[in-house]
Amino acid sequence: MSAPDLARRRDRIVNLLSIHGSLSAADLAGRLAVSVQTIRTDLRELDEQGVIRRRHGEASLNRGTENIGYQPRLAIARDEKGRIGQAVAGLVPDAARVALGTGTTVEEVARALVGRENLLVATNNIHAVLALRAAPGVTVHLAGGKVRLRDLDIIGAESQEFFGQFRLDVAIFSCGALSPQGEVMDFTPEEIRARRAIAACGARTVLILDSTKIGRPAPLKHGHLWDYDLVVHAGSLPDATRDACTAADCRLIAV
Repeated sequence: MSAPDLARRRDRIVNLLSIHGSLSAADLAGRLAVSVQTIRTDLRELDEQGVIRRRHGEASLNRGTENIGYQPRLAIARDEKGRIGQAVAGLVPDAARVALGTGTTVEEVARALVGRENLLVATNNIHAVLALRAAPGVTVHLAGGKVRLRDLDIIGAESQEFFGQFRLDVAIFSCGALSPQGEVMDFTPEEIRARRAIAACGARTVLILDSTKIGRPAPLKHGHLWDYDLVVHAGSLPDATRDACTAADCRLIAV
């Protein structure tokens, strides 16, 4: 099996666990039309990466009170993040002024923006900077301060002051989780403050999230999904959340 096919199958495993909570290897094998042994191999490697956990013969997503590290997060919902990146990049014209937040999904947006010309980008995401290296005529402003080496981002007080000096066309950022009530959730107060600062510097706000964020628990909340101008997401949102977004003139784009 090719590496892309393997990645897609494991993305589907993660998506199924996000929807159903927990499933056995036999359940997953039946849904994906592969052998139980193949699924067990997938689950073992996803467990070693910290993406899932296996217990009492069933697998579930690793839903701790802290976000998992950068490398394991790269393995989650790769296809979805790629589609989100392409969808968001399609909304950004040449010469736009863009704020980019942290996270692997935002990194995919940065990668998709490489085809745009003469962008001005302000970010606290070092991975996004690296992804933009090949963009023609790009100007990048990177926040200063303490680097979280695990994720290669900057979310302290300096990053908040940094974004406060900009007035940009669009601010693009992710979140740690989305509650069943449509609350936007995160894992640390610093992450919340940084995202608020990023949102405040954009004339238009775009929140992005893959399907594993929907219904995932996280300890801290900061507003609701419908507080933003546009939400680009994978997976299915609760009907009540969709209705609230429509009422608040928040545009939803499902990928």
